[in-house]
Parts: sequence; structure tokens; C-alpha cells
Amino acid sequence: MLVRQAALARRRIGKPLDENALDADRVWGGRFDGPPLKLAVFGDSIAAGLGAERRKDTLGARLAKGLARAERRRVRLRTAAVVGAESSMLAAQIDDLPDDYRPDVAVIVVGGNDVTHRVPVSASVGHLDAAIGCLQELGAAVVVGTCPDLGSLRPVPQPLRALGARLSRQLADAQADVVVRRGARTVSLRRAVGPFFVTQPEEMFSLDRFHPSALGYRRTAEALLPAVRAALKDRRRPEPQPSA
Repeated sequence: MLVRQAALARRRIGKPLDENALDADRVWGGRFDGPPLKLAVFGDSIAAGLGAERRKDTLGARLAKGLARAERRRVRLRTAAVVGAESSMLAAQIDDLPDDYRPDVAVIVVGGNDVTHRVPVSASVGHLDAAIGCLQELGAAVVVGTCPDLGSLRPVPQPLRALGARLSRQLADAQADVVVRRGARTVSLRRAVGPFFVTQPEEMFSLDRFHPSALGYRRTAEALLPAVRAALKDRRRPEPQPSA
């Protein structure tokens, strides 16, 4: 029954969107002076901004614009996220960065495809753990938006939708544990923006009723931005020196 429901959900969702997200990589906040902060975004189609009709409405652009206004500095966005990516693909996204690139802050949003492709939670969080460590070695402050609530997807019939909700919640909780152990910042997208997708699906979802709309990305960026600023503040804070 679940296999049949999964096939039905795929037919309902279809592929009305171009599978390539808009390219929003540029310097945002050009009215500010000084060297730009470097913001890198990793993960899946949500991180890439699929569903946004204008590049300024992608998740990366929303974060870059908000960070520029808050910090009164220009922000150079680099989107490494790939549509359809699972957590296992984070390593390749990091490896594809230029050798001399050092992001000030990195945002990761991943997990939905791990759930739909039935990747074990232990494997998913293992890849996330390794990615966070690699980014921290590059000197980046890291923020992770945990797996969104798949129970908000109306095209998915019941009881498959309820199962998706439970599995996505389990993965999100495991992701949060790894992030905290790594000393990075975490944001529960299920708690922060999930209710909006449940109560306002027509406004929050894009044409395919699966990926966020411009409003959905705005809400998601607003939820992530305080953690991004806090992570940058943590990064700037000098390490305490041991006493004699």
C-alpha cells in the first residue's frame, strides 16, 4: 500500500518546475562598504532555492540580503547546494569549492531526500557530521536547518504522509544532536516554519506543492537568520586564554 501511495504522490507532484534552481550567486547589499562576508549554502533543492521564480527569492539570496542589512556589510553568496542531493553528497559539494575559498559562515539544509529514499538515520547524520567538521576546518561558522516536516505535503496521501512526518522528525532530532556536539548552530525548521506550511499551503508552497514558494523561502530565511548572526558572533569571539 505504501509503495502504491508513493507512486501516487510522485504522479501528483510531477515535475512542473525546472530541475535547475535559479543562479543567485553574487554580492548582495552593494550599498554597504568594506570587504564582503562570504556566505556558502549547502544541501538539497530547498538550499538551492528550487521553486523561487526570482533569484532574489531563493533561500541563499534571502539569507544574504538579510545578513547584509543586519550586519551592514556586503555579502557574497556561493550556492553549492544541488537539487536532489542527499546528505551523502555534502562531501562532494564541499570538495567542489575552490581551493582558496574560505566561507565566513555556511548554512546546510538537507534531509528530505534521505527520508524519501529511505537512507538510514545513522548514515545520514554521519555524513552531516563529517561535512560540519570539514567546514569548521575551513574556518566557517556552521548553521544547520534540520529536516523539514514531510507531514505538511498535501499531495502525499495518508498514511504515507504520517509516516513521512514521523521519519522526518526522527532525522531532524538526530541531526540536531550531531550539530550540538559539533558546537555549531541548529534551527528546527519543523518547529520554526512547519506550522506555516500546514496552515497556509497555497501561499507557502510553489507550483509543485512540494518546494517552497517565495513566501516559503522568506519565512525559512527569517527562521535561519538569527542563528547565522549568532554563529558569526561566536566565530568572532576570541578563544579564552588559559591562566598561568
